[in-house]
Amino acid sequence: MTEVTKRILVTGGTGLVGRAIEKVVADGEGQPDEEWIFVSSRDADLTSSSETKALFERHKPTHVIHLAAMVGGLFKNLRSNLDFWRTNIHINDNVLHSAHELGVQKVVSCLSTCIFPDKTTYPIDETMIHNGPPHSSNFGYSYAKRMIDVQNRGYSEQHGRRFTAVIPTNVFGPHDNFNIEDGHVLPGLIHKVYLAKQSGSALTVWGTGKPRRQFIYSLDLARLFLWVLREYDEVEPIILSVGEEDEVSIREAAEAIAEAMEFRGELVFDTTKSDGQFKKTASNAKLRRYLPGFQFTPFRKAVKETCAWFNANYATARK
Repeated sequence: MTEVTKRILVTGGTGLVGRAIEKVVADGEGQPDEEWIFVSSRDADLTSSSETKALFERHKPTHVIHLAAMVGGLFKNLRSNLDFWRTNIHINDNVLHSAHELGVQKVVSCLSTCIFPDKTTYPIDETMIHNGPPHSSNFGYSYAKRMIDVQNRGYSEQHGRRFTAVIPTNVFGPHDNFNIEDGHVLPGLIHKVYLAKQSGSALTVWGTGKPRRQFIYSLDLARLFLWVLREYDEVEPIILSVGEEDEVSIREAAEAIAEAMEFRGELVFDTTKSDGQFKKTASNAKLRRYLPGFQFTPFRKAVKETCAWFNANYATARK
């Protein structure tokens, strides 16, 4: 019998990425010496330092994957930048400091490509995070996430901690937030296509459809998270993304969803709605240096699997 030597606590464990990690671990990618603990906001309020510390003392993790965050799409960010800043600053500080105080061996936190400067050259890479202000639409969330990188460096320099972070591009998959008002673009479009198909109406896509994004399937990201946890030893973050050549426009994404959902209606673009950032093209050159042979799920296949999950779980997924 293999002795458990790693107790891995996953915050935000019932969200999109947490559920994906749980699935790939259950499907055989966990290791015999690992015990996985997935927690959510029901287990502790991570904005509370005392509740966070109690959670860590209860589970005594040796490793942490930190996914918990206040998140939302473009329009929720536009309404609530201060809330995004304050909530995420509290969560991140409490998690990282509790991990430090309890002697956690390694923490891998999750950032986002929206943290990069708005005015920049492309493709963006890991050296450019702090080179200028982020896009004004989500400055609260972006600055709070940037501070994780600052804290990781501080804990490394002052205490020798192995705290690092990953920067995924746009993640999607089963268990996403499919809320049309507050969710991200791809799950929001999936829900809108479902409703348009039910009512026989046109599909209205917010914005021009021209902005471009790199989408990463949550199950691919989960496999990469396991690699980072086990093998990646830099404090500096690493971008986890498909290649630049796999970037698609919002129009192309909407068309892929329409095809997967067998929607035959018209696509209409509401240009009175904001597009947000036009592009955030990220380089995955650093990832490819480490993992040259990693195979990403093709975009249309991943979209089809996500749409099938949404259709099968509509009663709970639509909330």
